[in-house]
Amino acid sequence: MIEVEIEDDAWTVALPEAEALVVTAAEAVLSARSSPPLRGRGQGEWGVSGTLVDGSAGAPTPDPSPQGGGDITILLTDDETVKALNGQFRVKPVPTNVLSFPAPATAAPHLGDIALAYGVCVREAQAQEKPLAHHLLHLTTHGVLHLLGYDHETDADAEVMEALERDILAGLGVPDPYAAEHRDTHAPDEADVPL
Repeated sequence: MIEVEIEDDAWTVALPEAEALVVTAAEAVLSARSSPPLRGRGQGEWGVSGTLVDGSAGAPTPDPSPQGGGDITILLTDDETVKALNGQFRVKPVPTNVLSFPAPATAAPHLGDIALAYGVCVREAQAQEKPLAHHLLHLTTHGVLHLLGYDHETDADAEVMEALERDILAGLGVPDPYAAEHRDTHAPDEADVPL
């Protein structure tokens, strides 16, 4: 089940189909995964945006949740709320485009929560000369992949994650956000601060 909470009405004023778009992107990621998602490394659990909470190392371990399933809550909110969340959980009190909060494996089938900041997303879409709908689909896809354990901490991990994003977005009719003519000026999650 994908639950969408619209906390900032600006989302639906600018994009009346915002709720349907995030559900479509989340479902596309969940249905596209061809193997169990990666959930934790060693004994650690994933924290915000795929970072390890306890710093443990080791190979990723498969998530026991059912293939193609999982519950997600997506919050469409404002910059101030995302700034507060970013400050509380990442000690970076600035707004960013998307935050992912993976749930611990014991919360299955809940995969986690995602928060998207309206103002940051709009400014990025305008700066990148792309429709807000395409940017929202991309950031939702990116956030759900973080819930599944993917990250972009290394170049190799970023290549894997970006390839998945390209494939999923192509299926949704969205041009490659990493292509030169559509290039994001920075990777998702890194709108204002690096991870």
